[in-house]
Amino acid sequence: MTASAQPCLSTNYSLEILKDEARQLIETGIISRQQSIYSLCNYIPAREWMTVECQLERSDYLLRDPIGDLVCSDRWEND
Repeated sequence: MTASAQPCLSTNYSLEILKDEARQLIETGIISRQQSIYSLCNYIPAREWMTVECQLERSDYLLRDPIGDLVCSDRWEND
């Protein structure tokens, strides 16, 4: 079985951890909410990316979706 054909079994990188990482990158201005979720691969270790993709797939996110969709539950402090 090749690496790309292996099932998504690892759960080391939970969706909540991914959301937190994305929020931190947005807050520091490194990425924007309009960029695709795929752009996160530049900030996540390559060995973890397959796990991240699996977590996103299980939660019905596409790599082309904007990061803002992933972190949509942000709290607004200036209402």
